[in-house]
Amino acid sequence: MRIFLVFLVSIMLTACQHSGEKADTIYYNAVIWTGDSSQPQATAVGIKDGKILFTGDDYTAYKSASTQLIDLQGKMIVPGMIDNHTHFLSGGYNLGSIDLRQAKSKQDFIRIVKEFCVQHPDDRWIQGGDWDHEAMGGMLPEKEWIDSVSGDHPIFVSRYDGHMAFANTKALQLAKLDNNMATPEGGEIVRNAKKEMTGVFKDEAMSLIYRVIPDPSQKELDEYLSAAENHAFAHGVTQVHDMGSYGGWIDLATYKRAYTKKELQLRVYSFVALWSWAKLDSLCKKDGKGDDLLRWGGVKGFADGSLGSTTAWFYQPYLDAPNTSGLTVTDTALLRKWILAADSAGLHVAIHAIGDRANDLVLDCFAEAEQRTKRDHRFRIEHAQHLSAAALSRFNTLQVIPSMQPYHAIDDGRWASKRLDDDRLKRTYAFGTLLHGGARLTFGSDWTVAPLDPIAGIYAAVTRRTLDDKNPDGWYPAEKLTVEEALRCYTSNNAYAGFQENKTGVLRKGMLADMVVLSDNLLTIPAIRIKDVKVLRTIVNGKEVYSAPAQ
Repeated sequence: MRIFLVFLVSIMLTACQHSGEKADTIYYNAVIWTGDSSQPQATAVGIKDGKILFTGDDYTAYKSASTQLIDLQGKMIVPGMIDNHTHFLSGGYNLGSIDLRQAKSKQDFIRIVKEFCVQHPDDRWIQGGDWDHEAMGGMLPEKEWIDSVSGDHPIFVSRYDGHMAFANTKALQLAKLDNNMATPEGGEIVRNAKKEMTGVFKDEAMSLIYRVIPDPSQKELDEYLSAAENHAFAHGVTQVHDMGSYGGWIDLATYKRAYTKKELQLRVYSFVALWSWAKLDSLCKKDGKGDDLLRWGGVKGFADGSLGSTTAWFYQPYLDAPNTSGLTVTDTALLRKWILAADSAGLHVAIHAIGDRANDLVLDCFAEAEQRTKRDHRFRIEHAQHLSAAALSRFNTLQVIPSMQPYHAIDDGRWASKRLDDDRLKRTYAFGTLLHGGARLTFGSDWTVAPLDPIAGIYAAVTRRTLDDKNPDGWYPAEKLTVEEALRCYTSNNAYAGFQENKTGVLRKGMLADMVVLSDNLLTIPAIRIKDVKVLRTIVNGKEVYSAPAQ
């Protein structure tokens, strides 16, 4: 009798709890991966006022006459995907710009440039491109390829990793560069056997051209943002951590403009350049750090370049470029000074590091900052790509967040053995070692370097099957993750990396209602099929911002 009374009281308390809480929308008949360890699975989720009201199976207590009921017919729901590293506005620009990723030869490269210039018969700057010389047999482009087909256009198109770009003669003329130009520290100007500029510039040398390219207008920037938002929603992305396309401040102003006009729908955590930390500190003291939709307070710096451009900084030289072991993009003394100063001001510090020596340098700086100030720093290393043996455990010891992009592994894995020996490669994109060693691993795209597509990223992390299909069991397969591990890296771990773990990243009562509906159950389909999974709906703050066209 006593047990019965306890049961009855429990039912009555539950009824009272629900009596005043009715959902605006309920999604039911779903397979829900909540990301919440206390209730990992459910079949229904209710939303009220932009937040999760409940997750569970029986939704009747939360339903009212005005509740919208949506039958998902067995489709999967996961928390909204967060991308830990984007260059968002340039991504929006590139969606409508020249696409050189398809160039597999010199002839392809010339043809694509010619066709684009014919379609745009004016004198605007042409940027974007995202070419890959490895796809052309490792041959770097030369300005003579395109001078005769580029019309009145000055051209400065980037390698897809953003650490090397290619100019035509008109761009060099506008920048007033000649063959006697000295190479800036932290960069490289590629020259031919006659010591003449070929048009290729690496890292800090790219600034010689960028300084004469006019900034986009506000109207253009707003268009880039709109295009990028729609692209993100179509791929299940509900929030981005944006590392800037135009130094960060132009980007932040664009987001603020959209926010003020109530046109911003995507959640954005906007980072600005590390060197400008004092300006950001003043902004934060004056205006705070934003809200759940648009936030700032993070700074992003550079230690080195990239593997593809042979500018990532290693202890040992490159196999295919034995005259170099990479370079430091920022003077190491300045980098340390800025990191310590920004951290002391309470700003969130993220540093780009690719090579093993660059990663060790940044970890040393973070360790020094930790000793100076005991607080919740959540330092981030963006990419953390090639690590020394000692670095693997230091991420956990120092509680530094490895902010990684899994698609890079299946891309670089096609050609990385040209650059690095096996000893270095086995510590490349060490997802499993870092995660299982206690590091708070996070995932994203580095868009436009890689597709803004978390599903493709999950596929890459789970299979490590390179894009050329030459590694069907995975490239260094010991570093593969499970689907659930990869999902956490795109959701709750990314929320933590942005100081939002109490707001988003899991589907639990009181959390922001950011969700994605998928065509298939990621947890049960064969791993090889993950890349084919489609986003059917994207929900931000309880509002559907994307719905896939009916088939």
